[in-house]
Amino acid sequence: METIVLDIGETLVRDDRHWASWADWLGVPPHTLSALVGAAVAQGREATDALRILRPGMDVEEACRARAAAGRGEHLDESDLYQDVRPALGELRAAGVRVVVAGDGTVRAGELLRALDLPADLVVTSDEWGVRKPDPEFFARVAGASGAAPEATLYVGDHPADDLFPAAAAGLRTAHLRRGPYGHWWADHPDVVETADFRIDALTELVGLVGSGGASSDPAPDPASASASDSASDSASASASVGAKGVRRGALRSVR
Repeated sequence: METIVLDIGETLVRDDRHWASWADWLGVPPHTLSALVGAAVAQGREATDALRILRPGMDVEEACRARAAAGRGEHLDESDLYQDVRPALGELRAAGVRVVVAGDGTVRAGELLRALDLPADLVVTSDEWGVRKPDPEFFARVAGASGAAPEATLYVGDHPADDLFPAAAAGLRTAHLRRGPYGHWWADHPDVVETADFRIDALTELVGLVGSGGASSDPAPDPASASASDSASDSASASASVGAKGVRRGALRSVR
């Protein structure tokens, strides 16, 4: 890989402060909003649907503007970064890899991120580009900012529908990160396993992928043994496939 491009929310930045501030704004306990966010994630819906459950009909963008006008807008500092961010990005650049940060976010979020002076060659948000994920144009912009061929560019993110699938459709290499609600909940979904070139648990694992040929970092099962195992387990798991696992599978496809 010549260029590694990283998502922002729940890839570099923890969303704890974000949701806690919304809970405070809406006057509900943080755990209530967190539970509703989790429910939205499990159903394959947008996490912001949790806000609309609490306030039906809410215009989230308008509410964001109201919060900013009240002096309770976005805030971001070093404590919001995951601990592996600086070590991983620093090692990647030391290895000669171009590092780009590109994900959904406001113009203000871009300013705050750049103020942290991350070891990255470019930091940009969707609002600065004027297009949000999973729009194909966003990933066309990613490809342009990469400075490398699509097959030499790796996009890293936690969200299957917003990061993994559209990046792969754009011809980029992909790494699915088991981090945050979406990253953990959908990590073992068949579509994620099939699509991701790599599946990782920490950004520091990216350093070992530099120059890698590209199969998933999780070992693939032996086809013969997998076939036998599947045949033996299909009838025993029929009811389960209609249960929770089936719900997760259908939910993800609905947002793909």
